[in-house]
Amino acid sequence: MGTRLCLSTAYHPQTDGQTERMIQTLEDMLRACVIDFCGEWDDHLPLVEFSYKNSYHASIGMPPYEMLYGRRCRTPLCWGEVGQKDMGSKTDVEYMANKLAQIRARLKDAQDRQKSYADKRRRSIEFNLGDRALLKVSPWKGLIRFRKRGKLSPRYIGPFKILARIGKVAYRLELPDELSSIHPTFHVSYLRKCLADETSHVLYDEIKVDDKLNYVEEPVAILDRDEKRLRNKIVKTVRYNRSIERDPRQPGKPKKR
Repeated sequence: MGTRLCLSTAYHPQTDGQTERMIQTLEDMLRACVIDFCGEWDDHLPLVEFSYKNSYHASIGMPPYEMLYGRRCRTPLCWGEVGQKDMGSKTDVEYMANKLAQIRARLKDAQDRQKSYADKRRRSIEFNLGDRALLKVSPWKGLIRFRKRGKLSPRYIGPFKILARIGKVAYRLELPDELSSIHPTFHVSYLRKCLADETSHVLYDEIKVDDKLNYVEEPVAILDRDEKRLRNKIVKTVRYNRSIERDPRQPGKPKKR
């Protein structure tokens, strides 16, 4: 059939969407059996499996049973001919080969159709090794894994350095020690490019705040002077570097005297 194994990445359940959709269908069928026939749900699994495999699937254009055996399923009410039968012939082999080719074409059409729906809301994002990216935090994951509480908590944390590319749509990040319990590989949909200048970042330990989260700005260096002449007076302006800002002439270190 040309199937391939597609491993899912951490925190990205969309990869298992086809399996989850099938499980949802089986749950609906089991619910109907339990309501009509009562009893435990596991007692009806053989009946549900038989019904699912003999139902029409639009993606392949036939029931899965017919795809596997090349003929429709015969229920116990059907009569069969008694006597010796040929288990296989050239005609049967050609029939199955044509069926498989037809099924592959229908599966490809169904996959292309579903892919076109998903690509409408999907952007092509790629990162290079060494780039810095922001990590998206969903509400329930933020509460459990990233220690972010409340509705107004940051939607993105980081930035983190990209260490490696896993496959076509996943990247491994360099997480800090406090997030060591989290799997470092994330789907590209959870990442966002960090466009901020690293030299303009202010370290938290350089900001001194009081109990009310207030801080005092103290000028530590004069960067430029200017005079603006009006009709009747002269306005003098001074540009200085405050204690929580960095000197643009020396990135990474505050300018002090």
